[in-house]
Amino acid sequence: MVGAPDVVKPSDKVEAYSPHVNGNPIFTISDEISSPDSGFTMASINSNGDLKSPGSPPDKKITEADAEKQPLSGKKEERWWNTLMQVAVPFFIAGCGTIGAGLVLGSVRNWEVFQVVKAIFVLVPSLSGLKGNLDMCLASRLSTQANLGNMVSPREVISMVVGNISLVQVQAIVAATVVSMFAVIVNTIVDKAFNGDYVLLLIASAIFTATTTCFVLDFVMVMVIFGSQKFKVNPDNVATPLAASIGDIVSNSVLAVTAQYMFEQIKISLWQPIALLCVYYSLLPIWVFIVWKNKYTKTVLTTGWTPVISALFISGIGGIVLDQAVEQYQGYEVFQPIVNGIGGNLVCVQSSRLATNLHQTAIPGVLPENTRIIEWPWKTLFYGTTASKVARMLLILAVCGQIIFMVVADFVYQGFVSLQFAFGITYVLCSLIQVMVLLYLSYILIHFMWKKKKDPDNAAIPYLTALGDLLGSVFLGLAFVILSLFGLEYGNNVPT
Repeated sequence: MVGAPDVVKPSDKVEAYSPHVNGNPIFTISDEISSPDSGFTMASINSNGDLKSPGSPPDKKITEADAEKQPLSGKKEERWWNTLMQVAVPFFIAGCGTIGAGLVLGSVRNWEVFQVVKAIFVLVPSLSGLKGNLDMCLASRLSTQANLGNMVSPREVISMVVGNISLVQVQAIVAATVVSMFAVIVNTIVDKAFNGDYVLLLIASAIFTATTTCFVLDFVMVMVIFGSQKFKVNPDNVATPLAASIGDIVSNSVLAVTAQYMFEQIKISLWQPIALLCVYYSLLPIWVFIVWKNKYTKTVLTTGWTPVISALFISGIGGIVLDQAVEQYQGYEVFQPIVNGIGGNLVCVQSSRLATNLHQTAIPGVLPENTRIIEWPWKTLFYGTTASKVARMLLILAVCGQIIFMVVADFVYQGFVSLQFAFGITYVLCSLIQVMVLLYLSYILIHFMWKKKKDPDNAAIPYLTALGDLLGSVFLGLAFVILSLFGLEYGNNVPT
């Protein structure tokens, strides 16, 4: 258990910024507190809603039995039914997007480019994960700023939005290049052959897909967060699921169409993929300049790369699983985006709420009283911590949602409900285990990063969504393997 709060050292630099948000003083903190520039704000609020200076002792000690009763936002406790409705509506909208993504992948798997250039299957979860990493980080950052009352001045809001969108474009171009090179290496090792034309196809398709989908979703996120403020809805509950509601299906569709188009063009000439790459790499310095001059994103530009790049390789491993499973198991490609997308959506809701709570109630490097980095799983998932109330809701949503999404996806894909009872139980069980592992890891990771003075809004979500892709792909693959051992493969009762 964490004892008394750590003493705030002079090097921690908690500086007064501007006492103009609802009359409350605002303190500026950076991704790493030792950094001179700051892009994040916070206000320490006691249990009565009054301001207190950073580092002040808590109002009172909280017993473990009462931990769950503490409000997760530092201001006002949300009623459980309000939280459930705010999370459930975008969750089911996002579920429709993941169903669409799976159906798109199931329909394009027989396209010529997917049959010839197998490395594209490695790109699918990586690019979907990249979209989730970048846009959900943006949604989490803006949700935190909205909950802290900092999105008030139009000039500051415009600066914040432009800086964040530019940052996402920089990260998308660089990360898409890296993940496409990873796919090329994997494809070369598996096929024991190298084709330079396919390298251009993969890089051009990956960059165009990543930048286009992220650019569209960024504007959707901004509108969602502003709408949430207007209708007094917590953006932490709705922004991240809606970021994925159209993201997966758009990402898979754009990737498939772009890759097929480039595949047809490189048979004639290489000028189109080369021209596309020249345009994007020429825009990259402009995006970097905008981000560097923006006070809200300058720090992230230099410190936020490790989570994004690491997450790409984690998702890439899931892509290898997808590449191998698609050839052996019918229907795997239909359900894989659903399992991965739903798990990533739910864990991002929890991580965004936990990060906002820490921004509102603690200072970086100091955990709230009675909070441990590593907690017993049942306390984080069922009862005993501030995170458990929402975790229970998310687990219930995971079970109910996956049953509905599984039946709908099967009906649309097959034309009728072909599911066997054994498949349904195995599918729901593997998805539930995935969500439980992710929620538990999110609690540990968020508090660990806060203790290390890292901003979880920037660093945690990439790891969690990537782990969601990897765990979902692996668990679903194990489900198909186990079912095949007993002759209960998906689709084996479909008339030929």
